[in-house]
Amino acid sequence: MNGLERITEFKLPMGVLSADIHADKTQIVCGCMDGVYLANISDKSFERITQHESYVSSVALVDESTVLSAGYDGAVQWSGLSAGHLHTEKLHSFWSWDMAISPDKKTAASVTGQYLAGGYRYEPAPEREPSVVVFSVGTREVLFQLPHVPSVQAVALSPDGRFVAAGNIMGEIRVWDVQSGMQAATWTTSEFTSWGIIKSHCYLGGVFALEFTPDGEELLLAGMGQMRDPMAGNGKQLWQKWKWNQPEPKMTDQTHKGENGEGLMETLAIHPSGEFFVMGGRLRGGSWNLAAFELASGKRTATLKTGYRITEARFFDEGRQLLVVGTQGQPGPKKDGAFSSFGRVEVYKVI
Repeated sequence: MNGLERITEFKLPMGVLSADIHADKTQIVCGCMDGVYLANISDKSFERITQHESYVSSVALVDESTVLSAGYDGAVQWSGLSAGHLHTEKLHSFWSWDMAISPDKKTAASVTGQYLAGGYRYEPAPEREPSVVVFSVGTREVLFQLPHVPSVQAVALSPDGRFVAAGNIMGEIRVWDVQSGMQAATWTTSEFTSWGIIKSHCYLGGVFALEFTPDGEELLLAGMGQMRDPMAGNGKQLWQKWKWNQPEPKMTDQTHKGENGEGLMETLAIHPSGEFFVMGGRLRGGSWNLAAFELASGKRTATLKTGYRITEARFFDEGRQLLVVGTQGQPGPKKDGAFSSFGRVEVYKVI
């Protein structure tokens, strides 16, 4: 991948936090601050098809007519693209930070947790509810409720759907076997977590995105590097790659020196070829907030500056196109009470 060429762009009324692409390569579903939208990237039309009681944090198409969504209300919803809301399951008392679905669309997982100080050192308090919930998409049955240390902000399912991985604010990764519920691996990487020396005396950051490599042997992690003042948001744009399925998980690569700027990275997407991946998020300092990297070598090959916070990137059309969504600020109401549209949708040709 040598670059990206923008094909189309349009706005949605509210910020976009997640998106998925329909099999027809024209329709997309977007999880927004005010509900789930069905949009058309050809004619730029859109409609809201359902709502949660709070922000929609994640969406995933189950089939050509049904979308699964998770939100800050702690609930997961099944909705029809035409019929609207079908069913709701309350999985968490706190919000769902992230949700992932297996490639065969049979299993999904949602993660939750609120970071509260557990002692005078401000270490996270123990979870008040299971931080990871694995459930059947078809039967809606909860398969496993798994323990972690809150807040748990990222989740991924392996290509074969057998393993689920979850990462938290402290950079701790846990992997479980979905068939048995047994823990398969655990380790901690401290590079994503900051302790506030200036202003904020607490922990901030952590792992915000996870993806298994196509062979399932390694995990990609994304977030932001350490800062002295966590409120500044100026940690380095950071990814790491870990060989997880061995007695002692080992980091095999990370953002190369001189190839990062500053800002929180929130999304990862691996190209269908398995040759490269993209990472995107916010720009605090530097020249890009989305970049492509060779999966084998870790070398950065292309960069993009969008001018808005990227919340999700997804390849589609057999990897020939890249969907990028996000939010540009959060404007206040105008004189007439209406808000300016601040959700962003873009499609790029992969060069």
